[in-house]
Amino acid sequence: MQMQTPTRTAAKTPADLRTWLACLAERGKLAIAREGIGLADELAAIAKRLECDSAVLFPRPDGHEIPVVANLFAGRDWVAESIGVTEDQLLPRFLAAASHPLPTREVPSGPVQEVVHEDVDLLRQLPVPKHNERDSGPYITAGLLIARNPRTGVQNVSIHRCQISGKNRIGVLLLPRHTFSYYRLAEELDQALEIAIVIGAHPALMLASQAIAALDEDEMGIAGALLGSPVDVVKCRSNSVRVPAHAEIVIEGRILQGVREPEGPFGEFPQYYGPRANREVIEIDAITHRKYPIFHTIVGGGFEHLILGGVPREATLLQHLRRSFPNVLDVRLTRGGTCRYHLAIKIDKANDGEPKNIMMCAFGAHYDIKQVIVVDKDVDISSSEEIEWAVATRFQADRDLVVVSGALGSKLDPTTDNGISAKMGLDATAPVSAPELAFKRIRVKGEEDVDLATVLQADPGAAVARLLAETRA
Repeated sequence: MQMQTPTRTAAKTPADLRTWLACLAERGKLAIAREGIGLADELAAIAKRLECDSAVLFPRPDGHEIPVVANLFAGRDWVAESIGVTEDQLLPRFLAAASHPLPTREVPSGPVQEVVHEDVDLLRQLPVPKHNERDSGPYITAGLLIARNPRTGVQNVSIHRCQISGKNRIGVLLLPRHTFSYYRLAEELDQALEIAIVIGAHPALMLASQAIAALDEDEMGIAGALLGSPVDVVKCRSNSVRVPAHAEIVIEGRILQGVREPEGPFGEFPQYYGPRANREVIEIDAITHRKYPIFHTIVGGGFEHLILGGVPREATLLQHLRRSFPNVLDVRLTRGGTCRYHLAIKIDKANDGEPKNIMMCAFGAHYDIKQVIVVDKDVDISSSEEIEWAVATRFQADRDLVVVSGALGSKLDPTTDNGISAKMGLDATAPVSAPELAFKRIRVKGEEDVDLATVLQADPGAAVARLLAETRA
């Protein structure tokens, strides 16, 4: 199957998880594990070993009829391919989709409701893995949690860690974001918050869920714009939430008002464990799924976890920075910075001092950002070596370092004091007034034009043998 443009793909067939898996299989990027891999630890261990190489499908894990898939993204190029663009078009495409969302289209029925379970037993009906060594148990990690504003009916889509706490009970971590805002509104109305957890959706929906969008902006509209066609949705069987009609599995439930139960520890994106604490609780009313569903899981702290959150944040940060600084060329949340905390910014520098202004704008754009490095346009910010080179050759700490104390950061960063963090900015750009050759990068003339197939001999072993024979003659 050839990758189509988003519009053509949506027009020919519904965009779902299966179209992406077929694409990966066609390209030799989908590994198939042997049957019966253990859901506790073993499945995650195999996925982790393959995380930068291939997706992996696990048939009959622990004998369960529903297969599990992991590693839907093994690189930025995969993310781009999943929405039908090249890697250099990825952020512009996401920005265009966020600026011009396509509202969902409600339909009367869909494959996701082919099978309905009203007598719920989560671990019997779904193959939920345990991932990291000290995780407190099985977790749903790739579920899109969809909640409706109890006053307006507008929906929000996000991803939360969901601990299986009982047959029909899930402990959930709600950070102070949009789902939590809806939950507070529901509490004010003295009611539980209706939600659904969607498992097994097209990558475009996963990406859209991570957009830094405004409250009451439905991320499924961004997903529709990424795909070039509105996302078809159906009404849940037990509540008013609308869910993607072509998803694999939906768990329908309510976040209970005033109820807190122990949740955690759980392996998070900083590669540390989020601690155990009393957190909100979801009570499950029904499970619906396709006749032969596929369960998607994400290994906590693994590459899929990082890149899924990183790319949408990059697009939003780029848009935010360009409003004030049109000469910002590109941004990258680095993998070493957990695709959340460390930001590299490439600029076409016009004035000295400007990089420090850009740093402050970046810190204000998202509280997670802990370190910003600003570099010139000749630096490849996809390369950690290039960024380090810029710091090594264009940065002086007594002149180019900015430190901000006592700012709000990520509560999942173990170095913070309940989220209170320091911020650091590094200006690794060359002075505007520097002599031309002072900071000009060396290059070998003609390097980019070399055709190795024509200049190298096909059989180097034979060539060396001939050379050695000539020297002995």
